Amino acid sequence: MDPYDLLGVSRDADDAAIKKAYRALARKYHPDVNPDEASQERFKEISHAYEILSDPTKRAAYDRGGDMGFGFGGGAGAGAGFSFTDIMDAFFGGQGGGGGTSSGRGPRSRSRRGQDALVGLEIDLAEAAFGASHEMTLDTAVVCDTCHGEGAAPGSKPVTCETCRGAGEVAHVQRSFLGEIRTLRPCAACRGFGTIIPDPCRDCGGDGRVRTRRTITIKVPAGVDNGTRLQLTGQGEVGPGGGPAGDLYVELRVARHPVFQRQGSDLHCQVTIPMTAAALGTVITLPTLEADLVTDDVTPETPTSFDLEVKPGTQPGSDQVLRGLGVPGLHGRGRGDLVVTVLVETPTGLDDEQAELLTQLSKLRGEEHPLGSLKATRQGFFGRIRDAFGEH
Repeated sequence: MDPYDLLGVSRDADDAAIKKAYRALARKYHPDVNPDEASQERFKEISHAYEILSDPTKRAAYDRGGDMGFGFGGGAGAGAGFSFTDIMDAFFGGQGGGGGTSSGRGPRSRSRRGQDALVGLEIDLAEAAFGASHEMTLDTAVVCDTCHGEGAAPGSKPVTCETCRGAGEVAHVQRSFLGEIRTLRPCAACRGFGTIIPDPCRDCGGDGRVRTRRTITIKVPAGVDNGTRLQLTGQGEVGPGGGPAGDLYVELRVARHPVFQRQGSDLHCQVTIPMTAAALGTVITLPTLEADLVTDDVTPETPTSFDLEVKPGTQPGSDQVLRGLGVPGLHGRGRGDLVVTVLVETPTGLDDEQAELLTQLSKLRGEEHPLGSLKATRQGFFGRIRDAFGEH
């Protein structure tokens, strides 16, 4: 039977039309889809037909009158060879070529993207809040200056692999119940590159890159927090063959501050005052976080201190909130508050005169024999259940 008729294509059909027709028929008659003997025989015939028409040499020989094994009697096409890649293409829509030719993937490039890198950077709380610049020294791969990423020694160049003839792949043939299955594998001689470097660069050993130490500037934006990762595009490892560099990720660690503790965008701190100051009231001057930025060359535009007014009768543990003195938000989105907790220090080590004065004060206030007042600090489990159901 004529292979053109088997595939249902004209004699002047191009490779794309032949491949399309074969895929359609292979899907229809493949033994996994139609296990009956007639379908299996039909599948062998169209596979043999495709083997002839997909190979320019075999197709030309057939067009000149050659038989090419088309004596389709009993067991016809049993010796037919076909590409396993083409079978897979028929079912999964791959781009493989036919008749044992290149699959279309071709040799792989020596130039590949480099890996991303992750480094840590410790910064102060003020730097996290208001931003800063840091210089970091990194040990990374960079493009080889000697071969400029080519991998070959100066004056030489890669040569075509004799094993795969530059295809980067070699065919392996196996026999199965379907006939000869031809698969393509990366060439072991050139590792799939299609070329071999006979004289590698002595500085990089043919890799196209070398390791070196370099210094970069890290710009920390205002408002970052502990654990924030900064992405620096193209600052990571240069790839093999001088390929584009990956990205560098900088993970920030914010050091503990001796005064302020950060909670979201708010800052918290504590101030301890004497009992007399809490009773009578006072004004205390305290530093803001901006005070950490003061150097010989830099003075912040915003205040570096503030006055905290302690009202008479302030109780231990009371909070005062100062608006807008916390941490700026990322991208300039507002600013948090500063929360100051007032702690009251009870005097110890009183001398006789001080003790007498406090004794007189307690008499004047009627506090010589205080009874105190009891309050439940924590409700029990059953008490919470009782209240939830309104039982008293």
